[in-house]
Amino acid sequence: MTESHPDRNAAPNAGTSRRQFLVQSAAVAGAAAMLGACAGTGSGRIGLASSERAPKALPRVPLAENEPIRIGLIGPGGMGTGHVNAMLNAKQKATVNLQLVALCDVCQPRMDKALAACAEKQPEVKVDTYARHEDLLARDDIHAVLIATPEHWHAQHVIDAVAAGKDVYCEKPMTLNLPDALRVRQAVLANPDLIVQIGTQQMMRPKFSAARKLIADGVIGKPTFSQTSYCRNSHDGEWLYKIDPAWDPTSNLDWDRWCGPAGKHDYSPELYIQWRRYRDFSTGIVGDLLVHVMTPIMYALDVGWPTRVTASGGHYVFPDMENHDQVNLTVEFETGHTMIVAGSVCNETGLEVMIRGHRANINLGGDDCVMKPERVFVDDVDEQQIASPDIGSDHEALRHDWYHSIRTRQPNRSQVELATQVMVIVDLATRSMWEGHAYRFDPKTLTARAV
Repeated sequence: MTESHPDRNAAPNAGTSRRQFLVQSAAVAGAAAMLGACAGTGSGRIGLASSERAPKALPRVPLAENEPIRIGLIGPGGMGTGHVNAMLNAKQKATVNLQLVALCDVCQPRMDKALAACAEKQPEVKVDTYARHEDLLARDDIHAVLIATPEHWHAQHVIDAVAAGKDVYCEKPMTLNLPDALRVRQAVLANPDLIVQIGTQQMMRPKFSAARKLIADGVIGKPTFSQTSYCRNSHDGEWLYKIDPAWDPTSNLDWDRWCGPAGKHDYSPELYIQWRRYRDFSTGIVGDLLVHVMTPIMYALDVGWPTRVTASGGHYVFPDMENHDQVNLTVEFETGHTMIVAGSVCNETGLEVMIRGHRANINLGGDDCVMKPERVFVDDVDEQQIASPDIGSDHEALRHDWYHSIRTRQPNRSQVELATQVMVIVDLATRSMWEGHAYRFDPKTLTARAV
């Protein structure tokens, strides 16, 4: 394994000191995470463990105007390797000045595949590989990290990256549960000079910004009710990714490290590659699919924190999958608004995407933002269709928004505060389905309880 690369102006032991700092921070944060996830705050409440303290980040690595952004990637699996190829393609097209300099994964065959893509598309750059994310983060020459690991690792990876003074792009959902989300939020608030982007790419679609302006300007009146969905279908079931017979937990896959914050589990290649099907490692439809559609709607509405969440879920077609194949959510917000959300992996017909106001309604089902007055306000409100410019791939646009923020230090689009509000829904909806309760969330104390 390649050792850390000391900063050009650092003392000879700077890399070692940075690594020691990260190991100590990870140990403290990991213990608090287990307490928060298992015990909440006591008295039946769910929230941040009282012992948790936000890390103070190490100094950022300076980035000169014409210097490439040096990026490390943690988790070059399916989505991670997609990011690898997208970043290197953008570099080849000269749309961004970057270097992918480091990869980290517990599975050597998957790391080798990503490494081969790097060798093909940026042969001039040496890409180092790591089995432990702490060793990658200890490097003094990396400006930013992209995290594409399974969601049970997201919180620790983000917090450790922030502690290391790195800018971060983290795939959605931001975390597995609400205590973890509050830990990430606390770490980011304590280090506001760092850029942390959450990978909800629909935030880049212009129609949602147009809707946000209409609502902020009071054009539709009080926004009372919204609806959205993410539904798809298949013959055999969802997330049945293929198992590679080359994976071997005795030689090239560190299984215990992969389980990490989720605790010890017996090795299962199905669990390793199809983890979204299992409730210990994923919230299934809610975190993997509904986060995509709830986040931009909540951005457009700007209605603050969810305060009451109820949900139902079923195993109607695919009973072999531990997580639900059909879910329905009802969410109430602190400013007075209700959102309903449907998700399915057994039927692809979704709900019409729209926001209802007292004076007018906004339809967001197509590429444009279409606003039509309610019948009783037809003489007061003019119908509008706000065309959306073609931005190409919204996923690519979100990565470029991150690159731009890294260089300019201007705010990025998909931020942790909104992602935490989304995680309130993800966590409480999931609990509601499994436990049969409605849940209330208190924005003042940042705690939730069953009701």
